[in-house]
Amino acid sequence: MAHIKLPDGIPGILGPMAFSPETARPLNELAEILLRGPNTLSPAERELIATYVSSQNDCYFCQNAHGAVAAYHLAGDEALIRSVKSNFENAHVSDKLKALFAIAGKVQQGGKHVTVEDVERARQHGASDKEIHDTVLIAAAFCMYNRYVDGLATWAPQDPELYRQNGRRLAEQGYVRSTESLSRAASNQGSTASGSTTT
Repeated sequence: MAHIKLPDGIPGILGPMAFSPETARPLNELAEILLRGPNTLSPAERELIATYVSSQNDCYFCQNAHGAVAAYHLAGDEALIRSVKSNFENAHVSDKLKALFAIAGKVQQGGKHVTVEDVERARQHGASDKEIHDTVLIAAAFCMYNRYVDGLATWAPQDPELYRQNGRRLAEQGYVRSTESLSRAASNQGSTASGSTTT
């Protein structure tokens, strides 16, 4: 049960975002830029970084939500998602991406864990400064998203098909407008409960 009163039946980060649409919008805009904006890292690669960090933070909702988006971009390859989470060094991904996962994992532990050697490894495998920058920022942002989800004890569904459906929607439509209908529904719930109207 969530630590605060969240809209009924809305899972994971969607519940707090529906509860607080004024903060949901910039959070979604950040996710849109980080995961879908112009970049030499593909959306699949960036979603994999988000998934890996979320798994390291043991955030069930986020690792499954973003793993499903990554899988959609990868023609449904859920086995690759599992292998990245269990041991990325043995996963069938590029050496550059493995080096970026290593950096992301260090950020998850704490920013000062990232070493010159970690960055040099990424550069040796072709990572640009922009790709290293974005990996660090994705990792840092997902530590925030993960703690937002779990710090409020939100509900995480167990049905993999729900994550697949949501992953397809996010991959095709993006993050910016992903909670608009939920925010309206939450406002209507609040209005009904209080007998007042909201603007």
